[in-house]
Amino acid sequence: MAETVVMDQLQQTVRLVRDVLASELLGTYLHGSAVLGGLRAASDLDVLAVTRRSMDDRQRRELTEGLLEISGLSATVRPVELTVVVRSEVRPWRFPPTGDFLFGEWLREELQRGEPPRPGPMPDLALALTMVLAGGHPLTGPPPGRLLDPVPHADLVRACVMGIPALLDDLADDTRNVLLTLARVWTTLATGEIRSKDAAADWALVRLPPEHRPVLEHARNLYRDTHYDEETWSHELKARVRPHVAEVLARVDGLRGHHPR
Repeated sequence: MAETVVMDQLQQTVRLVRDVLASELLGTYLHGSAVLGGLRAASDLDVLAVTRRSMDDRQRRELTEGLLEISGLSATVRPVELTVVVRSEVRPWRFPPTGDFLFGEWLREELQRGEPPRPGPMPDLALALTMVLAGGHPLTGPPPGRLLDPVPHADLVRACVMGIPALLDDLADDTRNVLLTLARVWTTLATGEIRSKDAAADWALVRLPPEHRPVLEHARNLYRDTHYDEETWSHELKARVRPHVAEVLARVDGLRGHHPR
């Protein structure tokens, strides 16, 4: 996808956030693949917005409606993941953090037929904030370190582990992302670093027995080169998915409580 198209979609997202939140917006920050080595074919545009106070119902509706128009899953429109957090909910840092709003393509059907996102516990904010601080890429506002506290490694581990049951629930319908995210969980627990999904897969592949490599290699290659609407899995690879997941979960279980150097 041309860089100009990506930049236009990102500008639309930031403009929408600024229009809806107005003076309550403190800053917007890029994170995810864009700051962890570059966007791939199936990468989301990950944006974090930091606000002074929680949004009202009108703002939630307007932000949701606008994002449903901007985000997508085609060769020309990337999925947008927008997280909004109130500064006082994450500074000073505590776990689990509370998120004010979350939009992602996996929520599209639910959002189209229901209420806009509401505040609630959001353990994954530990990872998002860590990426924001490491990336140091403000779209609006000051450098992120002026608004956000660093996240202790122990809370990164807790966030990763708490997200595993929800990942496993999505294994059949979102195989590529679940496998890559589990590889990232393993990598983060082992190294203390948050890597891009394909870099995490590279790290995991050399540590897996040969019989468990093919499904992760396929997921990594899909992520790098294939849009969601072009994704395919053979019956042979599908049959290997759950044994692969069991192997990775065993590695993760062995690292709980481990503090990397």
